[in-house]
Amino acid sequence: MIPVSSETVFKVALRGDTLLTSPRWNKGTAFTKKERKAFGLTGRLPSRVNTIDEQCDRAYDQLRSNDSPIGKNSFLQSLKEQNWVLYYSLLSRHLTELTPIIYTPTEAEAIANYSHLFRRSEGLFLTFPDQDTMEEDFLEQTRGREIDLIVCTDAEAILGIGDQGVGVGTFIWHISTAKSAIYTLLAGINPSKALSVTLDVGTDNEALLNDRLYVGWPSRRIRGVEYDKFIDKFVQLVRKYQPHCLLHFEDFGVSNAQRLLELYRNEHSVFNDDIQGTGAVTLAALMAAVGVIKSKMADQRYVIFGAGSAGLGIAKQVRDAIMLADDVSREDANKKFYLIDRFGLIKKSLGPSKIRPALQEFVRSDEEWADVPTNDAGEVELLEVVKKVRPTVLIGCSTKGGAFTESVVRAMKEGCERPIIFPLSNPSRLVEVDPKDANDWTGGMALLATGSPFPPAKMPNGKDYVIAECNNALIYPGLGFGAMLSQSRRMSDGMIIAGAQRLAALSPALKDPDNALLPDFEDAPRANFEVAVAVAEQAFKEGIQGVSWSKEEAKIKAKERQWTPVYGRYEYDEHGAK
Repeated sequence: MIPVSSETVFKVALRGDTLLTSPRWNKGTAFTKKERKAFGLTGRLPSRVNTIDEQCDRAYDQLRSNDSPIGKNSFLQSLKEQNWVLYYSLLSRHLTELTPIIYTPTEAEAIANYSHLFRRSEGLFLTFPDQDTMEEDFLEQTRGREIDLIVCTDAEAILGIGDQGVGVGTFIWHISTAKSAIYTLLAGINPSKALSVTLDVGTDNEALLNDRLYVGWPSRRIRGVEYDKFIDKFVQLVRKYQPHCLLHFEDFGVSNAQRLLELYRNEHSVFNDDIQGTGAVTLAALMAAVGVIKSKMADQRYVIFGAGSAGLGIAKQVRDAIMLADDVSREDANKKFYLIDRFGLIKKSLGPSKIRPALQEFVRSDEEWADVPTNDAGEVELLEVVKKVRPTVLIGCSTKGGAFTESVVRAMKEGCERPIIFPLSNPSRLVEVDPKDANDWTGGMALLATGSPFPPAKMPNGKDYVIAECNNALIYPGLGFGAMLSQSRRMSDGMIIAGAQRLAALSPALKDPDNALLPDFEDAPRANFEVAVAVAEQAFKEGIQGVSWSKEEAKIKAKERQWTPVYGRYEYDEHGAK
């Protein structure tokens, strides 16, 4: 259990109702008798002093009285607005149960209804028409604060539900603050040093534009040069005033996500979870699977079905790992990948109108596909790709439920003994294949990981095969914490690969091949701590850290920097913290 109290002493300048309404400092009924007298709380609280254990039990009982996920979500948001320590302590005690409530999938429903649920603003809103005051608005929330983490979004590509305007970035179920909360919950980032930012550049969602209760800027999305200038103005403010923070890009549209990452990744420590987080956790699962079959990453043939931000991010992350781990040239590593999007296999004859610039490295020649059947539109479909390539790895990021048919899976099994199949699309109704079916169609030989949780599949010998969940939260908090810890000038490919390697080393399947390729979500805090240390160590190895201590101190410093949800002892000081 989490300890009841900490020896840390805080000098606090707040008193009375002001203290009780500060979520950072409020203890509720856990204020001691001495603290109640010192801070003018004796008449404002009932008599009994509760422990954090008792408070969590009471809060959990109240939570369970809500029948719907959205109702539980709303209760947890209210709790967070009152008391950070109690909120994070409760979550940490019921990690597997409550993470889906504060994060995916429940926040998708809340985001879609945000304007109608609005109660209290949280985070920073920077709006396109008000950009002349952007610096003033930014400093209003950050002046005098040490910020370790900024999570920002323009809300164009939210969790499979698309453009949601400022339907995000405010309540805990909304994406910027949800990501910040996961950083705190799983990596120990101090919530007072995190800032969520919504970049309101308008929306193309007709329902929101026609909704009289919509709370964002009711205008079409700004694009092109004006958009780029607005984003750049924000990024330069971060670089100027918070040079050592991690800037986390979240749910930017496919036309901007990779482009912005490439534009700024050498200027500041920036990270895109949709691209790099998805790529890193998938890479870790792949490394574990390759370890099970006692092979190498460079010896695999990869088909990626769905070439959006996630699919492309996975391809590049795995490609980079092949180059680094197996000493393969970039050109040769690219040739191991076959990407398929809505136009079919990415090959040269599709032309520039159908091939995004970011995909150019993975374009296949038409000559090698001259003898392969095409559909009525002249496109090479998934089954024909599988038959020709005989892939050892099949990854789905398409949101096309059932796309990995029995014919596709059986054709893959004919080409390799232990097919590695990762249907990663979310939510579960959009998964490319039910892992139970993939297990059955391969005679229990498939190595499986999914994007949503699934129950174990039965092996031919009657044993349960545990399905790994490729949950970004197993790695992105640790990647970010490692960058913050080392104050790295940038988030390098080497740092991400080092984190993925450390997560893969924790795979239960390496001890028992019938077990999951990735740790259980209950182990996410430990996994992220190990990832963070590996990332910081790699930053030292590359010489891009911003702190003066040595690589050997990484684990000690990581322990020291982690915030834990425990109450310290308060002493009143009019010059103390507010």
